[in-house]
Amino acid sequence: MDKLHIAILGLGEAGSRFANDLVNLGVRVSGWDPNLIRELNAAVFVAKSNLEACRDADIILSVNLSSVSEAVVREVLPVLNSKKIYAEMNTSSPEMKVGINTILQSSGVHFVDVAIMAPVPPNGIFTPLLTSGPGALILKEKLSHLNLYLSVLNETVGDASTRKLLRSIVYKGIAAVICEAVEAGKIFELEGYVREQIQSIIGGNDELIDRFIEGSVTHAERRMHEMEAVAKMLESKGIEPFISKAVYDNLTKLKNRK
Repeated sequence: MDKLHIAILGLGEAGSRFANDLVNLGVRVSGWDPNLIRELNAAVFVAKSNLEACRDADIILSVNLSSVSEAVVREVLPVLNSKKIYAEMNTSSPEMKVGINTILQSSGVHFVDVAIMAPVPPNGIFTPLLTSGPGALILKEKLSHLNLYLSVLNETVGDASTRKLLRSIVYKGIAAVICEAVEAGKIFELEGYVREQIQSIIGGNDELIDRFIEGSVTHAERRMHEMEAVAKMLESKGIEPFISKAVYDNLTKLKNRK
């Protein structure tokens, strides 16, 4: 049997880790990124474009920023067909995932809406993935031998993304509160007291608090895009995203400090 070939579009923190892990699992991997700065396994074939990376691939994992996801889809459309699977892994609004699927329909490719449900660095390709869309079950079957943590919701594009973004309101909101509270505690010279109050709610320790803060700082730009998607989703349902917009503003502040 021919070795499974997976193309990864976007070789940043998540994409590069996926590429390296998949190679180690015996998968043939190609990929492309316009600004490649991550270290890759020598077995990863770095193509000259998204189109070249996808040409012979069985499965395409798009791990770019949501702002370029539609442009990437249009670029690779000429080499897509009914024998391939296109998995959109960017944190986008459900409406954007539906729009991407619409663009792809003429090719016959099997589309999957994929939501990455936890930070990638600790577990790489074994990070929990939630999927929906017409190609979700096919993707799960194709990857079954790799024993990934991949769950299928249904065949409705946008359902996986909706759950991811609803979760983001909770997790990114808590992170923003912790960041602001600890900052205030330092200014008032009462950081220890503030940390005690946080611990009384989240049941954790200083290490957990620091992870919330460090994650917000390190991934501020990506999370800003995530909260933009949250705001769009809520506004589409007539909900004013007061908290989500505040979280976005906090992430902007953290990004500008770096």
